[in-house]
Amino acid sequence: MRIGVLTGGGDCPGLNAAIRAIVRRAAQYNYEVVGIKNGWAGLLGEADLLPLSTKSVAGILPLGGTILGTSRTNPFQRDPQVDVALEKLQFSPDGAQPLIEQLEAYQAAYVQRHTQQVLDNIKQHGLDALIVLGGKDTLSVAERFHRLGVPVVGLPKTMDNDLPETDYCIGFDSAVTRLMDALDDLHTTAMAHHRVIVVEAMGRDTGWVALEGGLAGGADYIVTPEIPCSIEDVCKHLQARHASGRNFSIVVVSEKACPSDVPVRPVEQKDAFGHVRLDRRELGESVAKAIERGTGIESRTVVLGHLQRGGSPSVFDRLLATRVGVAAVDLVNAGRFGYVPVLQGNRIVPVELERTVAGTKTVDLDLYELAKLFF
Repeated sequence: MRIGVLTGGGDCPGLNAAIRAIVRRAAQYNYEVVGIKNGWAGLLGEADLLPLSTKSVAGILPLGGTILGTSRTNPFQRDPQVDVALEKLQFSPDGAQPLIEQLEAYQAAYVQRHTQQVLDNIKQHGLDALIVLGGKDTLSVAERFHRLGVPVVGLPKTMDNDLPETDYCIGFDSAVTRLMDALDDLHTTAMAHHRVIVVEAMGRDTGWVALEGGLAGGADYIVTPEIPCSIEDVCKHLQARHASGRNFSIVVVSEKACPSDVPVRPVEQKDAFGHVRLDRRELGESVAKAIERGTGIESRTVVLGHLQRGGSPSVFDRLLATRVGVAAVDLVNAGRFGYVPVLQGNRIVPVELERTVAGTKTVDLDLYELAKLFF
């Protein structure tokens, strides 16, 4: 048995711990493990592979990032430039229809060519199974290849913690801990200068990092995509805090959230999965300026950015990554492909891959109500 392993999407602490667990468990079955470098890009064109052994993964448990590298490559992505041309042709006279059909045929061939490259490389390099570590985007690609007959097992990795069916994903606890630590440090400077500090947290379409990190770090207001609010609501709350003698505040804003009536920078640039670059929206700065205008209280912005996904994994992430890494190899050994080992309660449970990429797990509203007690 020869197992290929890849890490796709954004990096996060715990990936190397999972790779180590996969290699160690595979060695017990006398299976060979090959790392696929830079996500799905490593199976396009000339395959970029790295043999893995118990010796080569020694010492990587505490390392952040991924020794295999990663990317947001999508083998099923259409040619972006041709899509731009097609969009313009939609507003052209009816005579453009033959050209539209020609370009659509080109797009179908474009995707088929890249898809076939992946399938050919899997066959050429004798990969009997793939273990894919990723979030919704990376695992959605894995699920499509599984439907094409590739033996795939997934692992739930995303600091956003937005995958259905699992309580926690690899990388989430480390990201929340980073945010909590930052809030602990920012409290003292906010207090010294009697300021509002707006902290922008990652999280993509959900507010899990902002909510749990903000609750643990004593945030005075938390803005998430799931809970509508206006800048007027935020300002009234902060003014009431200051009037009661608490002359500083910490506001945590999830990167996709935005109070109403706060203008953010429009962004057109998208990645291979159609996501806009949220870091280019300057959300935190916009919210801070709106708070200063609405309250008269001096406000500052802190964007933690990639600090949330860098560095060593937490204890929880090391244990979770180790448990699901071992479980993934056990699923391969049992021939149970198309599954993802996930954490439910305190148990690792295999669920169908298609269920982990169906929909988005949004924040627990009861947990948000709990956080509001401490605003």
